[in-house]
Amino acid sequence: MAASRGTEADVEQRRQLLLRRVIEQGEARIDALADELGVSPMTVHRDLDNLQSRQLLHKRRGTAVALTGLTMETATRFREHRQLQIKECLAEALVGQVRPGQTVLMDCGSTLFPLARRLARIERLTIVTNSLRVASIIGKDAADGTGVSLLGGSFHADFESCAGTETLRRLARIRADVMFSSVTSVHQGRLYHPVREWADLKEAMQDAAERRVLPVDHSKFGRTATHGYGDATGYDLVVTDTAAPAEEIRAIEDLGVTVERVQIPGLPGD
Repeated sequence: MAASRGTEADVEQRRQLLLRRVIEQGEARIDALADELGVSPMTVHRDLDNLQSRQLLHKRRGTAVALTGLTMETATRFREHRQLQIKECLAEALVGQVRPGQTVLMDCGSTLFPLARRLARIERLTIVTNSLRVASIIGKDAADGTGVSLLGGSFHADFESCAGTETLRRLARIRADVMFSSVTSVHQGRLYHPVREWADLKEAMQDAAERRVLPVDHSKFGRTATHGYGDATGYDLVVTDTAAPAEEIRAIEDLGVTVERVQIPGLPGD
């Protein structure tokens, strides 16, 4: 049986695969998961304990059970651990878009969590967000004069944030200097999200800021989801990594939108 040890990234990748299998099956036997992944049952037990502590599944005697309604696309608790190196590198590029004293609008995408930590160090910012996680990150270490304003509305636990009619109503009163919004799927310059309330929110955020920035890693390209919300022309700048497909980048640039590509160690283009 293959060794279970590996780098932190290897372990997290294995946990992601475990979670995907449990979500696909609804309930999966631990011994069958161990056989499929080529690791020991004890390794699977440890991985499932970790996933359960992150409230991503239930572990029972001999089985793992998916949480009702949880998908790979919607669970913030899952998404925040994916592509961490890329998110950190994108955040280093994004933070240069912000100056002290500005109002910054941010959504709940996990791509923005590393950026939130960096923005917390900038003085006299007003951060407006629908995300309790973003608010918590900034609130812990906020620089002098920097604060957070929550949009409020209907709370959705999987996203750890708010959306819906009340959120849109409050957003209509906001005017920000710069806005950062993540995206679930991009195909030929068009943007998609699997949940309608979040597609509506992301579209409305585009009208609430002077400058609009869309960070997106290479894994989001070439995919669609149920609800479209316009195309890349809703943004002034798209920031991605050098592994993003060339044809997808061309489609965005053909729309007249600037694309900045960030080099990531270990990825093509580095």
